[in-house]
Amino acid sequence: MNPISYHPVEHKLSAFGRKFISSIAFIGTTSTSPHQLPKNIVHSKPDILHAHLIKTQNLERNTHAANSVLYAYGEYSRMENAAKVLEEMPEPNSISWNLMISNSNKALLYQDSWGIFCKMHRLGFEMNLYTYGSVLSACGALTSTLWGEQVYGLVMKNGFFSDGYVRCGMIELFSKCSRFHDALRVFYDYLCDNVVCWNAIISGAVKNREYWVALDIFSRMWGGFLKVNEYTIPSVLNACVSLLELQFGKMVHGAAIKCGLETDVFVGTSIVDLYAKCGFMDEAFRELMLMPFSNVVSWTAMLNGFVQNGDPISAFQMFAEMRNKGVEINNYTVTCVLAACANPVMAKEAIQIHSWIYKTGFYQDSVVQTSLINLYSKIGEVVLSELVFAEAENRQHLSLWSNMISVLAQNNDSDKAIHLFQRIFQEDVKPDKFCCSSVLGVVDCLDLGRQIHSYTLKSGLISNVNVSSSLFTMYSKCGSIEESYIIFELIEDKDNVSWASMISGLVEHGFSDRAVELFREMPVEEIIPDEMTLTAILNACSSLETLKSGKEIHGFILRHGVGELRIVNGAIVNMYTKCGDLLSARSFFDMIPLKDMFSCSSMISGYAQRGYVENTLQLFKQMLINDLYSSSFTISSVLGVIALSNRSRINIQVHAHCIKLGSQLEASTGSSLVMIYSKCGNIDDCCKAFKEIVAPDLVSWTAMIVSYAQNGKGGDALQVYELMRDSGIKPDSVTFVGVLSACSHAGLVEEGYFFLNSMMKDYGIEPGARHYACMVDLLSRSGRLTEAERFISDMPIKPDALVWGTLLAACKLHDEVELGKLAAKKIMELEPSEVGAYISLSNIWASVGQWDEVLKIRGSMRGTGIAKEPGWSSL
Repeated sequence: MNPISYHPVEHKLSAFGRKFISSIAFIGTTSTSPHQLPKNIVHSKPDILHAHLIKTQNLERNTHAANSVLYAYGEYSRMENAAKVLEEMPEPNSISWNLMISNSNKALLYQDSWGIFCKMHRLGFEMNLYTYGSVLSACGALTSTLWGEQVYGLVMKNGFFSDGYVRCGMIELFSKCSRFHDALRVFYDYLCDNVVCWNAIISGAVKNREYWVALDIFSRMWGGFLKVNEYTIPSVLNACVSLLELQFGKMVHGAAIKCGLETDVFVGTSIVDLYAKCGFMDEAFRELMLMPFSNVVSWTAMLNGFVQNGDPISAFQMFAEMRNKGVEINNYTVTCVLAACANPVMAKEAIQIHSWIYKTGFYQDSVVQTSLINLYSKIGEVVLSELVFAEAENRQHLSLWSNMISVLAQNNDSDKAIHLFQRIFQEDVKPDKFCCSSVLGVVDCLDLGRQIHSYTLKSGLISNVNVSSSLFTMYSKCGSIEESYIIFELIEDKDNVSWASMISGLVEHGFSDRAVELFREMPVEEIIPDEMTLTAILNACSSLETLKSGKEIHGFILRHGVGELRIVNGAIVNMYTKCGDLLSARSFFDMIPLKDMFSCSSMISGYAQRGYVENTLQLFKQMLINDLYSSSFTISSVLGVIALSNRSRINIQVHAHCIKLGSQLEASTGSSLVMIYSKCGNIDDCCKAFKEIVAPDLVSWTAMIVSYAQNGKGGDALQVYELMRDSGIKPDSVTFVGVLSACSHAGLVEEGYFFLNSMMKDYGIEPGARHYACMVDLLSRSGRLTEAERFISDMPIKPDALVWGTLLAACKLHDEVELGKLAAKKIMELEPSEVGAYISLSNIWASVGQWDEVLKIRGSMRGTGIAKEPGWSSL
């Protein structure tokens, strides 16, 4: 056999494996066993023992003495020396080989354990339960089910399958490799009363998140009168915690008391953790105080319970109590108390803990530094998070990088997040799935996104569903919906987040029909849509205004009982309102037991968009009575419908409500206030509402420009336009309508031509019919009707009724008969049923005394069935 090289593998032996090492150590109690040697020799270094036995025994012919040397070298993990002893043994026995396998496991040389086992088998040595148990432990550490199955085949062949320790090794191997169903098959192949075997399958079930299976097996174990031990109870309680199954946990607690295990520190800690995680902190504290011996794990479980139950003050007090009692504190305890302080109201305590961390030497622990980064980000001090990261000495821990990138990404600091991601490669650290997912969330450059995509392909991270989802979301956000869909199709195990993100991306880019088709594929993939996916597909139906598909999805939600989720309820109401079925929307809305802001906002928006003033105001009033928060979107809808009703008192009341909430500082609400005061002709209040907006957006600036223009203050409107440009906001087509309208009201013809040309030249905006109509109005108001007619003839697009109607109105004002006839004729050709053209032309003829022409026009109106709608007054 080749000399065994010493190259430890970073794996851990199970408790079962450690038992085998200790068991092998006492095999072969003969005259030359370690226990019968002088004490000073037994406890000396293996070299001394080796030399003593060479001197006093014929080591080459005394197998038992050589095994003692093997054992001694194994205790010091000196496997190269042990291998030489084994090679020099003329007649090694099974005990010799078992010692080599178990000692290799102890030295973390699992690959060597397997090699020794293979050679032992090839040489035909007899194997026993210790051999199989040790090599199965090595296979478990290597997570090699292939080798483990080969060993278990020999176990079955040689009749050791009934031994609980051997089967325990195979159960642990399958459990560790996520093949729990195979572990169950091994367990049920031969039921025995070995508690170690039962503990192994319970532990495997918990590790594989088969919590109910773990509880079922424990119930059978308890019902079969098998004696549980201190290893059984913690595993079962862990399953109860994961399921928040307090009643079953109490039963296990009773079993622990009955078996006299409640004094065990590990059992007691698990009981404390059960009550703490289930929210019963008084019971948890009582159990902690009843423990005869408690350790840092017990206290940390209690502290963590306070954190998870949203009681940071008690958590901080518990930490102080730990320090007062002199309880050992580890880095996990520190991370728990830092999580408790990750709240703006605990900022003072956070600084105190940080100072304590400096004094006690925990500061350079990477886990603690990661928690500090998270703490400062959650209390709004990202600069301090960056400072902690900058002071980290050991940056080889990926958790530091991934958390710092995540913090920067969550605060929308894309430049720093991307720069930090690029720095990882300079530090010779490879980004993991968390780093890639976080940075992809802020990437808005397609080239950079493709570079990260290439890295995920090269590193194999593309197979992670979170990374893949972040990738196709990035492509969608960058406008490359086709590449986004390709990535989505390549994901093997799509989860609900993937489906919801892809459907949302298709809807946002105007592919709502494809979104609906994609949703219909989910049952084929055996995926049950969750709240996010259903909300996304309902938004697709809203966008398409397809009532039939929306009703089908509503039926699906009712059948599967998802309708209890509030966000989905709001999406259903929104779907019905967008599809124009307000009766169904209100009917469903009235059936919602607990109405929230989402459903109310959707219903209010539906009423407002269709001009139902009374319904909108009544529902908004009811929303306020129920003390529901009204978002800026809701208030904007209400303000929009108030503008239609011209009710200044209600307008002032809603404005006062906005001031109370502080929403008048937001761009959406502030813009609505500007428009409503503009329609009331109150330009001073328009200015006040605009100045209150903290960060005016394009809509806000445009609203102010249009307000000045509509109220005859063209010069002021143009000044606001220049201020908008100076602030770095680019105008859109709607902005230019306001600007050209301002020029029209101010009679600024040359400026009007300048802005019309600037649209295409400076911003690439193609002028539309409304822009040309504004120019016609500008020329007409200036008395340049012939130029206006020539302008219309030279338009690059076909003039519509709006353009000709603008010219016709000017002709009426200036008594321009011939040009008016031309404009009226064009309107009648484009819109034969437009009564306004007939009336305007009739008025033009009347103004110049041509009553015969007036009668002809009236007669032609009667002949075509066109009638002027009678006027009415609300007075």
